[in-house]
Amino acid sequence: MAAPQDDSDDGMDEFMEKFKTTTYKNAFSKDNWEEEFDKIPMFMKKAPEEIDSQSYPELACLQAMIHDEDAPPEEQAANLKDEGNEFFKEKNYKKAILSYTAGLNKKCGDQNINTVLLTNRAAAHFHLGNMRSALNDAAAAKKIKPDHLKALIRGAQSCIELRSFAEGVQWCDEGLKIHPTDKKLQELRATADKHKRAAERDSRKAKIKEKKLHGEKEALLAAITDRGIKLFQTSKPRHRESDGEEESSSAALSQLSLDCLSSQEATGARVFLDEQHILHWPVLFLYPEHQQTDFISAFCENDCFVNHLALMFGEELPPWDTDRKYHPQNLQLYFEDEVKDTLYQVKPETLLLKVLQHKRFFVKAGSPSFIVVVKGSPFWEQFSTGKKIRGL
Repeated sequence: MAAPQDDSDDGMDEFMEKFKTTTYKNAFSKDNWEEEFDKIPMFMKKAPEEIDSQSYPELACLQAMIHDEDAPPEEQAANLKDEGNEFFKEKNYKKAILSYTAGLNKKCGDQNINTVLLTNRAAAHFHLGNMRSALNDAAAAKKIKPDHLKALIRGAQSCIELRSFAEGVQWCDEGLKIHPTDKKLQELRATADKHKRAAERDSRKAKIKEKKLHGEKEALLAAITDRGIKLFQTSKPRHRESDGEEESSSAALSQLSLDCLSSQEATGARVFLDEQHILHWPVLFLYPEHQQTDFISAFCENDCFVNHLALMFGEELPPWDTDRKYHPQNLQLYFEDEVKDTLYQVKPETLLLKVLQHKRFFVKAGSPSFIVVVKGSPFWEQFSTGKKIRGL
């Protein structure tokens, strides 16, 4: 009897001998094996931005399967959901949104898949800071499946980020009716309720403050009205008026509004009424000869002009007064009636209130203003040419 031949042993020995001397053609290169390894879809750390069939043949094949238009809508939607999930894991939320949206556009009949696509897209929007879009997707998911926990949580989170705390509490309450022991919903409700109560408290404080400020403004307007002070602010050009029109014009200009109390000066100072019911005005002094100004933020209505002039032009004169002419005893004050081209001289000893009560004085833009010049100066002669000069 012949001994059985063992061809397998002989063949293996021959193969092993050949394997030792022949280089495997499809093997990874020793220099770039990690790069080649990363091109295999199963071992990829991150999906490439653009999938080139030459560089990534396996991945291109998988993508073609995912986007197979001949597959049923449910299968296409599920594949796009998985694709979006991969982008989401890589924190590429914009691409995840595109995949989830493409899945929803398949309009598959599986409501579970549609719900997951909506909640996942809501999560991607949430991480991008698109809170309104996240809330809309969570609401759409909840409409399909009212008990979907992730949709309820995402909706509550979005409401809190949007500072819609009352709505956030409502989302949590709806969820806790279905999932009464869920800790995340419980935590979110506590957070939303805390912020809701704080917002309501702040709103009450703001209303009280607003009411107080409005009362102070009304009291201020009443004090101004009682003193016969006229406020005026307009951007329309003024025209000359006859004496017969003066009374009706003054009545129109005397209409008070809160807007007229805001000074246009950079300091933001404005008239105020102190505890003794005394008015303090922001007053502007104009020096046309040198194109300079001075601003007194709180000129008491019971103060006279000479007190402030003594402070401004006392021991130290301003640097722009190179001729050293602006001493208190050399100065004259005027206010201008632009409608009648008239300058009214104000004696330095006059109280501010008396000037403000003059029939032709109008407080413009919240700040009474006065012209200051040196007596008998050539500039004054030129400046006053063509204007009427009157006393109080």
